[in-house]
Amino acid sequence: MDSIGGFNTLKLHKEFQYVYNKGKNQHSQSVVLFFLPQPGVRKVGFTATKKLGNAVKRNRAKRRLRALFCEYSHSLKDGIYVFVAKAAIFDAPFEKLTNDFHKVLTRAKTFT
Repeated sequence: MDSIGGFNTLKLHKEFQYVYNKGKNQHSQSVVLFFLPQPGVRKVGFTATKKLGNAVKRNRAKRRLRALFCEYSHSLKDGIYVFVAKAAIFDAPFEKLTNDFHKVLTRAKTFT
């Protein structure tokens, strides 16, 4: 199984749907976080909808999210995280993205 920063990655559609339905969500200008706390479970998923553009753009958005997640992964609580890219992710400088990312993680009370 693939892992990023000690977290396994979500693969199945039903796993994503479960988090969307049961988890709490937090929004910022460039990213949305769905978080479902579960002791002993460390999973993460990254998505970008077709509204964002072609596959190249969607993959770039997910790469940026993964890079940000790696910076914070060591200090996060157990649970399932799903990050959804918004259109603003392409125009925002890295500092702005970092602030948005930190903001949604703080609001969801995900830091240990």
